[in-house]
Amino acid sequence: MIHLTYPFTKDQVLALKVGDEVAISGIIFTGRDAVHKYLHDGGELPPGVNLKEGIIYHCGPVVLKDEQGNWKVTAAGPTTSIREEPYQGDVIKKFNLRGVIGKGGMGDRTSAACKEFGCVYLHSVGGAAQVLAECVKKVRNVYLLEEFGSPEAIWELEVENFPAFVTMDAHGNSLHKEVLSISSEQLAKHI
Repeated sequence: MIHLTYPFTKDQVLALKVGDEVAISGIIFTGRDAVHKYLHDGGELPPGVNLKEGIIYHCGPVVLKDEQGNWKVTAAGPTTSIREEPYQGDVIKKFNLRGVIGKGGMGDRTSAACKEFGCVYLHSVGGAAQVLAECVKKVRNVYLLEEFGSPEAIWELEVENFPAFVTMDAHGNSLHKEVLSISSEQLAKHI
C-alpha cells in the first residue's frame, strides 16, 4: 500500500504504476457531470477550490447535516467515470490535477492527458459507499450547491486512508485498455 498525502506531487504520481494500491489522506474535491462540463466550457472555480496538485473524485456523496448543523457524509461511492471523458483531459490540463478517482475507467483522451501532464486514474470500489464514507473525516466546504444541487456540487472532503488502486498511470499504461483488448480477442475466438 502506497500512502499519498495532499498536495500530491508530480514525482509521487510518476512513481505510481498500474496495479499499485494507494491510501489517500488529505483534501480531495468531488466533481461529476455538471462540474466537468462547467469547467470545460470555461467556468471558473469558486474561491477556495484549488485543484492544483489535487485529486477530483467522481462522486455524488450523500451528505446530511448533524444536530450541530455540520455536514456529514453517509455514503461516498464512486460514480461511472466514462461520462467525464469528453471533459477530463482538458480539466486535468487546465487545473494541474494529479489524480482522478472513479469507477470503470476512462478513455484515450484522459489517458493521453495523464501521460502529458503527470496524472493518474484511480479506481475505487463500487458498492462500498458506506465503507468509503468512513474514510471521510470532515466536510470542509461545499461549492456550487445552489447552482448544481447536492450530488453535482463540489464537496471539499478531508479523507484519511481512502483506498483506491491505479488503473491508468502517468506513463500511458491502462488496465482498462488491456482488459478490453484481451476480452475482444477472446470474443473473436468464439464468434
